[in-house]
Formats: sequence, structure tokens, C-alpha cells
Amino acid sequence: MSNVMMSKRAFARIITFSLAVILTLAVFAVKNGTRADRAERAVENTYMNAVEDLSLGLDNINNNLQKGMYTNSVSMLADLSDKLTSDAATAKNSLSRLPIDELDLTDAYRFLSQVGNYSKALADKCAKGGTLTSEERRNIEALYAYAAELSSNMWDIEQRIEKGRITLSDTVYAASQLDAEEPVTVTDGFTDFPAEDNSFPSLIYDGPYSDHIMEKTPIMLKNESDIDSGEALRRAKKLSDSGELTLLTQEDGKMPSYVFTDGTRTIAITKAGGRYSYMLGSRRVGKQTITAKEAVRRAEDFMSELGIRGLTDSYYEIRDGICVVNLAAEQNGVTMYTDLIKVGVALDNGEVISFDMRGYLTNHMIRSLPQPKISAELAETLVSANLSPVSTKLCVIPSVGQNELFCYEVRCTGKQGENILVYLNAETGREEQILILKIGRGGVLTV
Repeated sequence: MSNVMMSKRAFARIITFSLAVILTLAVFAVKNGTRADRAERAVENTYMNAVEDLSLGLDNINNNLQKGMYTNSVSMLADLSDKLTSDAATAKNSLSRLPIDELDLTDAYRFLSQVGNYSKALADKCAKGGTLTSEERRNIEALYAYAAELSSNMWDIEQRIEKGRITLSDTVYAASQLDAEEPVTVTDGFTDFPAEDNSFPSLIYDGPYSDHIMEKTPIMLKNESDIDSGEALRRAKKLSDSGELTLLTQEDGKMPSYVFTDGTRTIAITKAGGRYSYMLGSRRVGKQTITAKEAVRRAEDFMSELGIRGLTDSYYEIRDGICVVNLAAEQNGVTMYTDLIKVGVALDNGEVISFDMRGYLTNHMIRSLPQPKISAELAETLVSANLSPVSTKLCVIPSVGQNELFCYEVRCTGKQGENILVYLNAETGREEQILILKIGRGGVLTV
């Protein structure tokens, strides 16, 4: 009887101990499984960030090579070559964060080296006063053709990853398809280059517009008296449907402002002069019922209601049911791309749900513009022979160093039907800037 009892107790202890061990192992497995999941997610996030950075870098290379095809200026080509060198170095850095051996991206890496080396060689040649030969221009076209395909494929992979159509285990196969075709070899004589400077220029265009000019002291607010928060609130209420606004914060910087909210809208009023600075709306936009053309007209009418006239519509973009319209000041038929207002119009009912007037407040004034020293007809002859001019107009664009340039904007078509904007100095004929006009269902944008 005692032996039987001991056996049962021993058996119970064994079962209890076994269950404890199993439970411990289970907890350990869960913890390790969680760690493994976290590790895999971390790797996946690292890869995704690298894919996004590589996609952006390839897109920049694609755009700058396309501009290089159509520039007619040695100085512009030198500038583009410097950008390409930097873009290639950045893209190679992104590529190095991916499992290159497994993804078999040697051709993509070689292509980026070619772009960087070739661009550096062209920049050096331009710096010595040289000009491009027809063969060198053909090489740029060859690099552009491959870059366009590579950029398109990379964006497609990124979209498929974001939508969950490609998992981490699929990424190796998907990315390996990037090298289906061999790039054209144009730089076999060059060696690889060190990534000395990966910085990007501070001049960022949104249309022919640069955000860095907003670092200036606002011209329209100079010598204006400050208003108190009560007066600012009274003015803000004119833009609020409910009128129940509360002071959210007070902004400092170059344009000190009172910022109010009613829960659905945020409205900023400048302390100097009590000007409308910006408004942000947060409501969800329903099904589209008005066209982009009607949205542009509504944006112009809204600004007119606020007392701001003399504007011309520039470019627009449609995002999430909102048409963001760029309105620029116009003086005697000359478009001031520096004096820009962005207006967001809901496409479900035409309501203006956002605007940003800070660029306009910073730069707008009546300018003393010189007489152009070259004619529009002559300006059209100064663009690349690879371009066909369509229309020409005078404008003012921002430049490096918070300055402005008086230019002709020559709208052209490229060899493949692209829409290209070339900006030529109206006094010297110098090619100051090239932008690619992207026209699609989502709007009219420039890069």
C-alpha cells in the first residue's frame, strides 16, 4: 500500500514537474517567438526604408537626367551633374542597406556607379569650359532610358510591399527582377568614386517656388502695428463655421501669429497687421462632384473675398479629394512665382478647407521690373534644339540666396512629348532653371 501511494505521489510530482517544465518552455518559446517577430519586423522595416530611399533617389536621378537631355547651358549642366553625383551616392547608400548578394542587384549598383562617375566627369569638363559632344548627349539619353525603367520598377515594388502583396520572403525574388535588362555601359574607363558629399541643395521647388524664401522677414508685415489676441479672434471667426474658437498657441519666428481652433479648423492670424496666415481643415471629403477647373475658380473667388486680387492660377494637385491650387501674384502680365498662395478646395462641395498665404506675405510687393533686353522670340531660339517651344511668358522666380530672377518661362515639348519649362534670364538670356511639367489625373505639377 505504501509503495503504491509513493508511486502515485511520485507520478503526481513528475506530472506537476513536467507541466511546469512545459509551461516554462512555452513561456520561453512565446518570448523568443515575440523577439523573433520583433527582429523580423525590424529587418523588414529596415528593408522598407531602404527601398523607399532607393526609389526616391532613382526618381531624382531620372528627373535630373531628363533635364540634362534638354539643357542648353554649360552652367546648368554642371549644376545637374553635381546633383546627379550626390543622388547616385545617396542611392548607392540605400542599396547597400539591402541584402545585395541575395537580391542580385549588381547591375543596379553598377548603373549607379556609372551615373555618378559620368556626372562627375561631365561636371569637371564643364568647369574647364568644355561643351558636350553629340556622343555625350547620347550617353545621357541612354542613362535616362535605363533610369526611367529602373525607377518605375522600383516604385512598383515599393507599392506592392506597402499593400502587402510582397512579404519579406518575397522581396528577394521581386527585387532581383530589377536587373532583367543590362544597362548601357558608358563609363567603363572610370573608377568608382567616394561619397564625399551626400547633401542636397536647399532650393526646393513646389511649382516654380522655393520654400527657403520664407526665411526672410515678411515684406507685407514690415512697419505694421501688432494687434491683440481679441482682435485676432474677431478676424479668425470670419473663417469659422461655428465661431467657437479658442486660442491654441502663439507662434514665434519670422511671422509671429495667434493660432485658433474650433475643433475642425485651425486658423492663424499674424500679430503684425492681423493678416490671415494659414487655415487647416480636418473634415473627411466625400465623393467628387466638381471639376478641378471649378476648384481653381472657387480658390480665386475665395481669395477675392478676403481682399486679395491680381492673382493667376499656376499649377494644382489633387490629393484625397482635395484640389490644392497654387495662385501666384501677377503684375502687368508678369507672373510672380515668388508670391504664392496655396488654396485647398474640397471636390465634394467646393468648400475652401485650407490655405497657406505665408509665401505671399513674405514676398509680395509692387516691383520695379526692368524692360527685357531680349525678346520672347529670341528666348525661344536659346532653348535646346531637342525642344520645341509652345508658349512664352515673363515671370519672376526665386533663386539661391533669397534673390529673384526676371525670366522668360518657355514652355516646350520634348522629343518624347514631355512638357518642359525652361527659364531664361530676360536680361542676359542665361538658362536659369529647367522644370519637368507632370500632367495627369492627379494634377499639374513640376519637378
